Amino acid sequence: MDLKRVAMGLHHGSYVMAERFIKEALKRKGEIESSTLPPYILNILGKLHAHIDKETALMYSTLIQNYTQSSHLTNEFKKYKVYDTV
Repeated sequence: MDLKRVAMGLHHGSYVMAERFIKEALKRKGEIESSTLPPYILNILGKLHAHIDKETALMYSTLIQNYTQSSHLTNEFKKYKVYDTV
């Protein structure tokens, strides 16, 4: 997801950029098969909305990135390219 870019855009006052990336993140959120995800990731995805602040976007980005890079990762995030890159 592009949550890190959302956080960076909001931090730098690039609201048009942040809006574009949050729309992309919400689109990707709708493509995820949630039946294989742990409850804390489902909770994060459930709280993801268009009016996110920069601190929350960065925190969600980090949590999702950590999950996708863990050894117990299912293929769901990689399948939909939902993970953030550093």
